[in-house]
Amino acid sequence: MTAHPAVRVPPEKASDTPPWATIPELVASAAESYGTREFLRFDDGTSISFREFDERTGTIANHLVSRGLRRGQRVAIMMSNGPLWPLTWIGVIKAGGIAVPVNSRYRTADLLHVLTDSGAVGVIGDQSTLGMIQTAIADCHNLAFVIDGQELEHSLAAQVDDSYAGDMNRNDAVNFQYTSGTTGFPKACVLTHDYWLRMGWLAASAAGIRSDDVVLTSQPYSYIDPQWHTIMCLVGGVPLVVLSRFSASGYWPAVRQHKATFIYMLGTMPVLLYKQPRSDDDRKNHVRLVLCSGINPELHSEFERRWGAPWREAYGMTETGMDLVVSEDAVETVGSGTAGKPVATKEVRVVQSDGSGCAIGEIGELLVKGKPMMQGYFNRPEETKATIVDGWLHTGDTAYQDHEGWVYLVGRLKDMVRRAGENIACSEVESVAAGHDQVQMCAVTPVPDPILGEEVKIHVELVSGVEPSAEVALSIVDFISAHIAQFKVPRYVEFVDEFPLTPSERVAKPQLMARKLDQRQGSYRVENGRADLWDETDVK
Repeated sequence: MTAHPAVRVPPEKASDTPPWATIPELVASAAESYGTREFLRFDDGTSISFREFDERTGTIANHLVSRGLRRGQRVAIMMSNGPLWPLTWIGVIKAGGIAVPVNSRYRTADLLHVLTDSGAVGVIGDQSTLGMIQTAIADCHNLAFVIDGQELEHSLAAQVDDSYAGDMNRNDAVNFQYTSGTTGFPKACVLTHDYWLRMGWLAASAAGIRSDDVVLTSQPYSYIDPQWHTIMCLVGGVPLVVLSRFSASGYWPAVRQHKATFIYMLGTMPVLLYKQPRSDDDRKNHVRLVLCSGINPELHSEFERRWGAPWREAYGMTETGMDLVVSEDAVETVGSGTAGKPVATKEVRVVQSDGSGCAIGEIGELLVKGKPMMQGYFNRPEETKATIVDGWLHTGDTAYQDHEGWVYLVGRLKDMVRRAGENIACSEVESVAAGHDQVQMCAVTPVPDPILGEEVKIHVELVSGVEPSAEVALSIVDFISAHIAQFKVPRYVEFVDEFPLTPSERVAKPQLMARKLDQRQGSYRVENGRADLWDETDVK
């Protein structure tokens, strides 16, 4: 008789405090329990066991200490997906440092902000990012070292020594995870050992992780999702397959190749996969569950029919980890659009602008309380105080609840563009564009897009004497592109004579977006190095 696979964190245990106090304790425990069992698998053929992971992260920690890293100091990690990313992340934590993940697509302005804002003493890069790092650090004076990933690879030949280990507390910070807000450049969420342990524990329970599972991730490791996947797999003692990047055409072949049983998706991934040509192999996979943030209700049933696995919604934020989830057995929710019910350690409320509770079905702001939760925004006490009030975190998302407690998301209060799963702060793009010598004033708003969800549009009032044209539109976009990550760069440029303003002299964006076409000077779509007049009634 074949034994049933063991569920690592049964639903009734989801509210328990994880049995480890720190991430190094979890890593050591997994190494002892699972030994030579495969933990990490990469698409370059590299495989790392639980025991090897513990040893190699210890070696990297020792090397970082030898380079001068001290307790509580920040180290930026800017590398593409590969074995060194998770090894370095946990190595920094074992050394007592605080990891600062950096998107490998960042340009100089983005990177310089993160380095200076975090007070990083070091940066670790690879061949794909070292050039950008060297350019950015010319204006950064707090750095003590820059390390090429090859140096860390050479250090792995050294003898393992546990001298790096010191007293650690579950409430010690281990990550400055940058997330875009509604004002300025991204801000750092301070995440602790306890945050990650609870996140991994809850995720393992929500996914029903069991002993025969194989998890697959394809996002950049600088995002929070591959990081919680890593912790979840340490909790569950199961392999994590890390793809170098997401490819719509290559995703399901990779899922089949690695016999993945659990996957997580968000943003535009499902739609991009759905638009791929159908294949007789679509259902020839081992996937037993897909968790997804933002499932299209109209396509939900079709996703399940096409790929032969249940799809369930999950909701969370960098600030709060996992908040809402739909259980695998809740088949009645398919196509309903619900974001789920609170996980075992969370409470939610939907409130009006004055803080009073909303009635069933009434739309208001979604508030979240419980664990895990960030300690706050680094060096931003006022923003932290405004975001977390009496333990309740204001998500900035609008939602309502039905009589059974299911939560349904409606929109966002935040001044953001959500493009292909990326949160883009409008003010960040605006602050860069304002540096163009022909821009008098500007404002960024979202434009609906059938594939990416939303695209970035910039409205521009030109300085006196400059006339709107395709050349000017292209010049503005090229200028922005040289300073920030490509996914933040506007695709649409609209010229305006003047902006509608609020009493506080801010751009009144709702009025701006509601203007009729005959009130506008002209819009351009910029792509492939050219700007063409754009009819807003034909969004492509």
